[in-house]
Amino acid sequence: MRELVEGATRLLAEAGVGSPRVDAIELAAFALGLDRLELVLAPPAPEGFALEYAGLVERRRLREPLQHITGRTGFRYLTMAVEAGVFVPRPETEVVAQVAVDEAARLVAAGERPLVVDLCTGAGGIAVSVATEVPAARVWAVDASPAAVALTRRNGAGADLDVREGDVRDETLLAELDGTVDVLVSNPPYIPPDAVPVDPEVRDHDPDLALYGGGADGLDIPRAVIRAAARLLKPGGLLVMEHAEVQDAQARDAAAVAGAFTAIESRPDLTGRPRMLVARRIGPLSVTDSQP
Repeated sequence: MRELVEGATRLLAEAGVGSPRVDAIELAAFALGLDRLELVLAPPAPEGFALEYAGLVERRRLREPLQHITGRTGFRYLTMAVEAGVFVPRPETEVVAQVAVDEAARLVAAGERPLVVDLCTGAGGIAVSVATEVPAARVWAVDASPAAVALTRRNGAGADLDVREGDVRDETLLAELDGTVDVLVSNPPYIPPDAVPVDPEVRDHDPDLALYGGGADGLDIPRAVIRAAARLLKPGGLLVMEHAEVQDAQARDAAAVAGAFTAIESRPDLTGRPRMLVARRIGPLSVTDSQP
Protein backbone atom coordinates (compact mmCIF):
# COMPACT_ATOMS: atom_id res chain seq x y z
CA MET A 1 0.00 0.00 0.00
CA ARG A 2 2.76 2.43 0.90
CA GLU A 3 4.60 1.68 -2.34
CA LEU A 4 1.46 2.35 -4.37
CA VAL A 5 0.85 5.64 -2.57
CA GLU A 6 4.47 6.74 -3.03
CA GLY A 7 4.29 5.93 -6.74
CA ALA A 8 1.05 7.89 -7.06
CA THR A 9 2.61 10.82 -5.22
CA ARG A 10 5.43 10.99 -7.75
CA LEU A 11 3.02 10.87 -10.69
CA LEU A 12 0.83 13.64 -9.27
CA ALA A 13 3.84 15.80 -8.42
CA GLU A 14 5.11 15.48 -12.00
CA ALA A 15 1.66 16.56 -13.24
CA GLY A 16 1.84 19.75 -11.17
CA VAL A 17 -0.75 18.82 -8.54
CA GLY A 18 -0.29 21.14 -5.60
CA SER A 19 -0.60 18.57 -2.80
CA PRO A 20 0.41 15.28 -4.43
CA ARG A 21 0.98 13.19 -1.30
CA VAL A 22 -2.20 14.36 0.42
CA ASP A 23 -4.21 13.63 -2.72
CA ALA A 24 -2.57 10.22 -3.21
CA ILE A 25 -3.48 9.21 0.34
CA GLU A 26 -7.02 10.56 0.01
CA LEU A 27 -7.57 8.61 -3.22
CA ALA A 28 -6.27 5.45 -1.57
CA ALA A 29 -8.63 5.93 1.36
CA PHE A 30 -11.52 6.49 -1.05
CA ALA A 31 -10.70 3.31 -2.99
CA LEU A 32 -10.62 1.38 0.30
CA GLY A 33 -13.94 2.84 1.42
CA LEU A 34 -12.31 4.62 4.37
CA ASP A 35 -12.75 8.17 5.64
CA ARG A 36 -8.98 8.42 6.11
CA LEU A 37 -5.89 6.27 5.73
CA GLU A 38 -2.91 6.18 8.10
CA LEU A 39 0.02 4.87 6.10
CA VAL A 40 1.86 3.77 9.23
CA LEU A 41 -0.97 1.30 9.83
CA ALA A 42 -1.85 0.78 6.19
CA PRO A 43 -3.58 -2.49 5.37
CA PRO A 44 -2.33 -4.75 2.57
CA ALA A 45 -3.66 -3.79 -0.83
CA PRO A 46 -6.74 -5.96 -1.44
CA GLU A 47 -7.32 -7.80 -4.68
CA GLY A 48 -8.17 -5.42 -7.51
CA PHE A 49 -7.12 -2.37 -5.52
CA ALA A 50 -4.06 -1.50 -7.62
CA LEU A 51 -6.10 -1.32 -10.84
CA GLU A 52 -8.88 0.76 -9.29
CA TYR A 53 -6.37 3.05 -7.60
CA ALA A 54 -4.46 3.56 -10.83
CA GLY A 55 -7.67 4.73 -12.53
CA LEU A 56 -8.37 7.25 -9.77
CA VAL A 57 -4.80 8.54 -9.81
CA GLU A 58 -4.92 8.96 -13.58
CA ARG A 59 -8.06 11.11 -13.29
CA ARG A 60 -6.29 13.29 -10.75
CA ARG A 61 -3.13 13.39 -12.89
CA LEU A 62 -5.28 14.88 -15.64
CA ARG A 63 -6.26 17.56 -13.09
CA GLU A 64 -9.81 16.50 -12.39
CA PRO A 65 -10.54 17.97 -8.94
CA LEU A 66 -9.96 15.57 -6.08
CA GLN A 67 -13.37 16.50 -4.69
CA HIS A 68 -15.13 15.53 -7.91
CA ILE A 69 -13.41 12.15 -7.89
CA THR A 70 -14.29 11.34 -4.28
CA GLY A 71 -17.61 13.21 -4.26
CA ARG A 72 -16.79 14.83 -0.93
CA THR A 73 -14.79 17.57 0.75
CA GLY A 74 -14.15 18.84 4.24
CA PHE A 75 -15.39 22.29 5.24
CA ARG A 76 -14.98 23.34 8.87
CA TYR A 77 -16.63 20.51 10.84
CA LEU A 78 -18.54 19.15 7.87
CA THR A 79 -17.98 16.45 5.30
CA MET A 80 -19.89 17.83 2.34
CA ALA A 81 -21.11 16.21 -0.84
CA VAL A 82 -19.54 17.70 -3.95
CA GLU A 83 -20.46 17.19 -7.59
CA ALA A 84 -19.48 18.47 -11.00
CA GLY A 85 -21.28 21.65 -12.01
CA VAL A 86 -21.29 23.16 -8.51
CA PHE A 87 -18.54 25.33 -7.05
CA VAL A 88 -16.22 23.39 -4.72
CA PRO A 89 -15.96 24.99 -1.24
CA ARG A 90 -12.48 26.33 -0.48
CA PRO A 91 -10.60 26.42 2.85
CA GLU A 92 -10.27 30.23 2.73
CA THR A 93 -14.05 30.56 2.88
CA GLU A 94 -14.03 28.85 6.27
CA VAL A 95 -12.77 32.14 7.74
CA VAL A 96 -15.73 33.99 6.20
CA ALA A 97 -18.06 31.40 7.69
CA GLN A 98 -16.41 31.90 11.08
CA VAL A 99 -17.39 35.57 11.17
CA ALA A 100 -21.02 34.68 10.42
CA VAL A 101 -20.99 31.87 12.99
CA ASP A 102 -19.51 34.15 15.66
CA GLU A 103 -22.12 36.86 15.06
CA ALA A 104 -24.99 34.38 15.12
CA ALA A 105 -23.65 32.80 18.31
CA ARG A 106 -23.29 36.23 19.93
CA LEU A 107 -26.94 37.01 19.21
CA VAL A 108 -28.09 33.64 20.54
CA ALA A 109 -26.12 34.27 23.74
CA ALA A 110 -27.99 37.57 24.04
CA GLY A 111 -31.30 35.70 23.96
CA GLU A 112 -32.16 36.28 20.29
CA ARG A 113 -32.95 33.84 17.48
CA PRO A 114 -30.94 35.34 14.63
CA LEU A 115 -31.88 35.18 10.97
CA VAL A 116 -28.89 34.48 8.72
CA VAL A 117 -28.97 34.67 4.92
CA ASP A 118 -26.25 33.14 2.73
CA LEU A 119 -26.34 34.52 -0.82
CA CYS A 120 -24.57 32.69 -3.67
CA THR A 121 -24.40 29.64 -1.41
CA GLY A 122 -22.89 27.16 -3.89
CA ALA A 123 -22.70 23.76 -2.21
CA GLY A 124 -23.94 25.35 1.02
CA GLY A 125 -20.75 25.34 3.09
CA ILE A 126 -21.38 28.63 4.90
CA ALA A 127 -25.12 28.12 5.36
CA VAL A 128 -24.84 24.56 6.65
CA SER A 129 -21.96 25.53 8.95
CA VAL A 130 -24.04 28.28 10.58
CA ALA A 131 -27.11 26.03 10.80
CA THR A 132 -25.19 23.19 12.45
CA GLU A 133 -22.83 25.20 14.65
CA VAL A 134 -25.52 27.64 15.83
CA PRO A 135 -28.64 25.46 15.77
CA ALA A 136 -30.79 28.21 17.33
CA ALA A 137 -30.26 30.35 14.22
CA ARG A 138 -32.68 30.44 11.31
CA VAL A 139 -30.71 30.12 8.09
CA TRP A 140 -31.75 30.84 4.50
CA ALA A 141 -29.54 29.98 1.53
CA VAL A 142 -29.92 31.25 -2.04
CA ASP A 143 -28.21 30.43 -5.32
CA ALA A 144 -28.99 31.08 -8.99
CA SER A 145 -27.97 27.53 -9.96
CA PRO A 146 -30.62 24.79 -9.65
CA ALA A 147 -27.80 22.25 -9.22
CA ALA A 148 -26.34 24.26 -6.35
CA VAL A 149 -29.74 24.57 -4.69
CA ALA A 150 -30.28 20.80 -4.90
CA LEU A 151 -26.80 20.08 -3.52
CA THR A 152 -27.22 22.55 -0.65
CA ARG A 153 -30.48 20.87 0.31
CA ARG A 154 -28.67 17.55 0.31
CA ASN A 155 -25.79 18.89 2.41
CA GLY A 156 -28.18 20.63 4.79
CA ALA A 157 -30.54 17.70 5.33
CA GLY A 158 -31.63 17.68 8.96
CA ALA A 159 -30.58 21.28 9.64
CA ASP A 160 -32.90 24.28 10.07
CA LEU A 161 -32.19 25.54 6.56
CA ASP A 162 -34.47 27.16 3.97
CA VAL A 163 -32.90 26.89 0.50
CA ARG A 164 -34.17 28.98 -2.41
CA GLU A 165 -33.28 29.45 -6.06
CA GLY A 166 -32.81 33.09 -6.95
CA ASP A 167 -30.59 35.73 -8.56
CA VAL A 168 -28.98 38.21 -6.18
CA ARG A 169 -29.40 40.91 -8.84
CA ASP A 170 -33.20 40.59 -8.50
CA GLU A 171 -34.23 43.55 -6.36
CA THR A 172 -37.26 41.61 -5.10
CA LEU A 173 -35.21 38.61 -3.94
CA LEU A 174 -36.37 37.54 -0.45
CA ALA A 175 -38.48 40.72 -0.26
CA GLU A 176 -40.45 39.14 2.57
CA LEU A 177 -37.29 39.40 4.71
CA ASP A 178 -36.58 43.09 4.05
CA GLY A 179 -35.22 44.76 7.16
CA THR A 180 -35.31 41.59 9.31
CA VAL A 181 -31.99 39.83 8.65
CA ASP A 182 -29.31 39.78 11.36
CA VAL A 183 -26.40 38.43 9.29
CA LEU A 184 -25.99 38.45 5.52
CA VAL A 185 -22.99 36.42 4.38
CA SER A 186 -21.82 35.66 0.87
CA ASN A 187 -19.02 34.17 -1.17
CA PRO A 188 -20.15 35.54 -4.54
CA PRO A 189 -18.45 35.13 -7.90
CA TYR A 190 -15.90 37.93 -8.18
CA ILE A 191 -13.25 37.02 -10.77
CA PRO A 192 -12.81 39.68 -13.52
CA PRO A 193 -13.29 38.46 -17.12
CA ASP A 194 -9.59 38.85 -17.96
CA ALA A 195 -8.33 36.98 -14.88
CA VAL A 196 -8.91 33.40 -15.99
CA PRO A 197 -7.78 31.05 -13.19
CA VAL A 198 -4.46 29.29 -13.78
CA ASP A 199 -5.31 26.04 -12.00
CA PRO A 200 -7.08 23.58 -14.34
CA GLU A 201 -9.16 22.33 -11.40
CA VAL A 202 -10.79 25.75 -11.17
CA ARG A 203 -10.64 26.93 -14.78
CA ASP A 204 -11.92 23.75 -16.38
CA HIS A 205 -14.26 22.38 -13.72
CA ASP A 206 -15.84 25.09 -11.57
CA PRO A 207 -18.87 26.62 -13.32
CA ASP A 208 -18.42 30.08 -14.84
CA LEU A 209 -21.60 31.17 -13.04
CA ALA A 210 -19.78 30.69 -9.72
CA LEU A 211 -16.47 32.25 -10.81
CA TYR A 212 -16.93 35.40 -12.85
CA GLY A 213 -18.52 38.35 -11.07
CA GLY A 214 -19.48 40.41 -14.11
CA GLY A 215 -18.28 43.81 -15.27
CA ALA A 216 -14.75 44.83 -16.11
CA ASP A 217 -13.66 44.52 -12.46
CA GLY A 218 -15.60 41.36 -11.61
CA LEU A 219 -17.62 43.19 -8.97
CA ASP A 220 -21.09 43.44 -10.52
CA ILE A 221 -22.38 40.49 -8.46
CA PRO A 222 -20.60 41.58 -5.24
CA ARG A 223 -22.14 45.03 -5.62
CA ALA A 224 -25.53 43.38 -6.01
CA VAL A 225 -24.84 41.46 -2.77
CA ILE A 226 -24.11 44.77 -1.02
CA ARG A 227 -27.34 46.31 -2.33
CA ALA A 228 -29.27 43.25 -1.19
CA ALA A 229 -27.65 43.52 2.24
CA ALA A 230 -28.70 47.18 2.51
CA ARG A 231 -32.29 46.10 1.86
CA LEU A 232 -32.42 42.89 3.87
CA LEU A 233 -30.38 43.66 6.99
CA LYS A 234 -31.99 45.18 10.07
CA PRO A 235 -30.27 48.15 11.73
CA GLY A 236 -27.11 46.78 13.35
CA GLY A 237 -27.13 43.71 11.10
CA LEU A 238 -23.80 42.41 9.84
CA LEU A 239 -22.63 42.05 6.22
CA VAL A 240 -19.79 39.58 5.56
CA MET A 241 -18.64 39.08 1.95
CA GLU A 242 -15.63 37.34 0.45
CA HIS A 243 -13.71 39.00 -2.39
CA ALA A 244 -10.34 38.77 -4.12
CA GLU A 245 -7.32 40.20 -2.31
CA VAL A 246 -6.97 42.98 -4.90
CA GLN A 247 -10.61 44.07 -4.51
CA ASP A 248 -10.59 45.20 -0.89
CA ALA A 249 -10.61 48.95 -1.58
CA GLN A 250 -13.28 48.61 -4.27
CA ALA A 251 -15.46 46.50 -2.00
CA ARG A 252 -15.20 49.06 0.80
CA ASP A 253 -16.02 51.83 -1.65
CA ALA A 254 -19.09 49.94 -2.87
CA ALA A 255 -20.32 49.57 0.71
CA ALA A 256 -19.72 53.26 1.36
CA VAL A 257 -21.55 54.30 -1.82
CA ALA A 258 -24.58 52.24 -0.74
CA GLY A 259 -25.01 54.75 2.08
CA ALA A 260 -26.34 52.08 4.42
CA PHE A 261 -23.28 50.86 6.32
CA THR A 262 -20.89 51.84 9.06
CA ALA A 263 -17.77 50.20 10.51
CA ILE A 264 -16.78 49.24 6.97
CA GLU A 265 -13.56 47.23 6.98
CA SER A 266 -11.53 44.58 5.19
CA ARG A 267 -10.47 41.51 7.15
CA PRO A 268 -7.65 39.07 6.35
CA ASP A 269 -7.71 35.40 5.52
CA LEU A 270 -5.39 32.93 7.26
CA THR A 271 -2.44 34.14 5.16
CA GLY A 272 -3.00 37.79 6.07
CA ARG A 273 -4.42 38.84 2.70
CA PRO A 274 -7.50 41.14 2.72
CA ARG A 275 -10.21 38.73 1.57
CA MET A 276 -13.51 39.83 3.11
CA LEU A 277 -15.66 42.89 3.53
CA VAL A 278 -17.35 43.34 6.92
CA ALA A 279 -19.81 46.17 7.66
CA ARG A 280 -22.75 47.07 9.91
CA ARG A 281 -26.15 48.20 8.69
CA ILE A 282 -27.07 51.65 9.96
CA GLY A 283 -30.50 53.13 10.58
CA PRO A 284 -33.83 52.24 8.96
CA LEU A 285 -34.41 51.81 5.24
CA SER A 286 -34.29 55.09 3.33
CA VAL A 287 -34.43 56.40 -0.20
CA THR A 288 -30.64 56.69 -0.43
CA ASP A 289 -30.26 52.98 0.31
CA SER A 290 -31.64 52.10 -3.11
CA GLN A 291 -28.83 53.88 -4.97
CA PRO A 292 -26.54 51.52 -6.95
